Amino acid sequence: MPNDRKEWAQRFPEFLVEAETLLAKSEECLSHLQLISNDRDAIDCMLSTLLKLANRADALALGAVSEFSRHLHGLLSRTQDGVDLHAQALEALKDCFTLMAWQLELVDPSTGQLSLDESEQTSLIEAFAFQVGQSQFQPPLQSKTISLVSYSERQA
Repeated sequence: MPNDRKEWAQRFPEFLVEAETLLAKSEECLSHLQLISNDRDAIDCMLSTLLKLANRADALALGAVSEFSRHLHGLLSRTQDGVDLHAQALEALKDCFTLMAWQLELVDPSTGQLSLDESEQTSLIEAFAFQVGQSQFQPPLQSKTISLVSYSERQA
């Protein structure tokens, strides 16, 4: 969190507007991918917006938002190796964006606290990882670890 609560409270509304804009841009890229599968420009756009969102969230010590963005960025960056973002993968990614938008709405504007059960976030990351063939997904090194159980194990 920035130096004090007052400074944080002043910066949060600006962050929220920017975060919602970045998330909307990611959702537009997702819609584009639903029309033109595996379009490199749309994937690059999502990678860029997710990284910006993670960095902005880091600046305000919003760890849950930052980590979620970094996990999705990590999984998407692996698609450059020819992974097919098929309809089920895109639907799983859409579910992640929906949860992220919901989480942004739940951040307490005066304290910055986001009280949440990480199980839904973890479950959605696992589902997306499974859909892009990364059942043994390892998060980026700079992010905290969200323990993952493979999606196939959870479904059993």
